[in-house]
Amino acid sequence: MTPVAVNPPELPAPSGYSHGTLAGNTLHLGGQTALDADMKIVPGGIVAQFRQAFGNLLTTLRAAGGEPRDLVSVTIYLTDIPDYQAHGREIGRVWRELAGPVYPAMAGIGCTALWQPEALIEILGVAVIPEERLVRPACG
Repeated sequence: MTPVAVNPPELPAPSGYSHGTLAGNTLHLGGQTALDADMKIVPGGIVAQFRQAFGNLLTTLRAAGGEPRDLVSVTIYLTDIPDYQAHGREIGRVWRELAGPVYPAMAGIGCTALWQPEALIEILGVAVIPEERLVRPACG
């Protein structure tokens, strides 16, 4: 089966990338920063940026018929690991609010910078969506 792009209309139109790529029933979720609909990084620090970036990732997941429980791995890139750790409880609350008490395999990786200079976090993931819920986009 040929991979197909998943680019939900609720997210900024991608240029040179896809928000997700569906191969069979496996959805590879492209890295999401805290971009809002105006293509600006949300203000408010790491917790606000986590909420926006993770929400963007979940928007792509849902566009393919997926649910948070379908996530099998999540990788979080951080420009300031101590800041993320200091706000871990708040970030955990946001995760549970958006995804429930389901936690896939995860990694947190420190990096010096992300694509947008104001971005503190980028989240990518992989989900396996059951066939009965899978939505295959007509075009990407």
